[in-house]
Amino acid sequence: MQRFSQSPTDPTFVQNPYPVYAAMREAGPLVWWEDYAMVCATRHDTVHSLLRDRRFGREIPPEQVTAPAAHLAPFYAVEAHSMLELEPPRHTRLRGLVLRAFTSRRIKALGPEITALAHDRIDRFPAPGTPFDLLDAFCRPIPVIVICRLLGVPESMGDQLLAWSADMVAMYQARRDRAIEEAAARAATAFSDFLRDYIAKRETDPRDDLISHLIAARDAGDRLSADELITTCILLLNAGHEATVHSMGNGIARLLDASHTVTPANAEASVEEILRIDPPLHMFTRYAYEEAEIAGHVFKRGDQVALLLGSAGRDASVWPDPDRFDVTRPLRPAHIAFGGGLHFCVGAPLARLELSAALPVLFARCPDLRLAAPPRYADLYHFHGLDALMVTR
Repeated sequence: MQRFSQSPTDPTFVQNPYPVYAAMREAGPLVWWEDYAMVCATRHDTVHSLLRDRRFGREIPPEQVTAPAAHLAPFYAVEAHSMLELEPPRHTRLRGLVLRAFTSRRIKALGPEITALAHDRIDRFPAPGTPFDLLDAFCRPIPVIVICRLLGVPESMGDQLLAWSADMVAMYQARRDRAIEEAAARAATAFSDFLRDYIAKRETDPRDDLISHLIAARDAGDRLSADELITTCILLLNAGHEATVHSMGNGIARLLDASHTVTPANAEASVEEILRIDPPLHMFTRYAYEEAEIAGHVFKRGDQVALLLGSAGRDASVWPDPDRFDVTRPLRPAHIAFGGGLHFCVGAPLARLELSAALPVLFARCPDLRLAAPPRYADLYHFHGLDALMVTR
C-alpha cells in the first residue's frame, strides 16, 4: 500500500485537493495517509462498497471508548445522541423517527418558498457593477432560513444558529485546536439551552413544524428523549445548511467559470454535476467491527478507514474526463457526495431542492453575473467550501 504525506491544511491542497486525489487513485483503491495515520479508500467502487459494508460503521467500538477531556464534555454530551455517530439498533430507531417527520411531501412543499426566497435575496443585491460576496448575499441566507422554517425556529435566530453551527462543525476540521474545541463546547451548551427552552414552548403550543412533529413522533410506543430531541434538532440545523451552503457556493463558482446558465430544464443535471465534481464533504470515516479484507488489506476490529468522497467523484473508470465540468453527463451512475448505506444523508432531498430551485432564479435574474475575483476556498477540511465568492452583475 502506497503511503502519502500531505497536510490537509496546506494552502495549495485547500484550494485544489484534486491532483493529490488523482495520485492516490493511481496508487490503488487503498492508500495510507501519513498525516491521518489512516487507510483511505480512493476509488468510487471501493468507497461505494465500504459505505454499505456492515462490517464497518460510525460508532466507535465500546472497548475503545474513553472519557472526553473535561473542556469537551458539553460537546460530546450532544454528540452522544447524534444518529450520525450511532449504529443499529439505536440509529435505526432515531432515523426512523426523524424520517416520519422529515417526509418527502413536506420537503417538496418547500419549493415555492425557496423560489420566493431566492427572489427576495436577489432584490437585496447591490447595484449592478458593485462587487459583493455572493456567499453572504445568497448562498448562506437561503439554506439557514429554509431549515429555520422547516424546524419552526425563528428566522431572526439565523445568524446566531450559523455561528453556533460553525463553531460545532469546526470540530471535524483538520485545523482543530484547543481554541476551536473550547468554542465548540460553548456553542454546544448555548445551542442546547436555546433548544431546550424552545422545545418546552412547542410541547404546550404545537405547530405544523418539524420540532412539533418530532416531539410527537412515535415508534412502537417510543418517543425521542429530551436529549435525543435536542441533538437531533442540532444535527438537522447544522447539516441542513452546511452542505447546501458549500454546494451552492462551489457550484456557482464552477458554473460562472464554465459560462453555464442554469435553467429549470437543466437544473437537475447541473446540480448532480456540481455535487459530483466539487462535493461539500470530502472525507467520511468509519470503524471496522470485525476482521475484514478489502482490496488486499486486512482491517482489524477498531481500525479506522477514511472514505474519500472528494476523490470518488473524479474516478475516470466511472466518469470519462472526470475533471471536466460537464452538465450533459448521464445521471447514472450516481455520485456518492451524500454518502450511502445506513448513513445516507437524510437532508439530501432538501439540499437538491434548494439548489435546483434557487439556481435557475439566480441565473434568470442576473444574466450578467460574473466573477469579480478568483474563488477562494476556506481551510475547512474534511469539508470543502468557499471562504468568499466575489461577483458583480
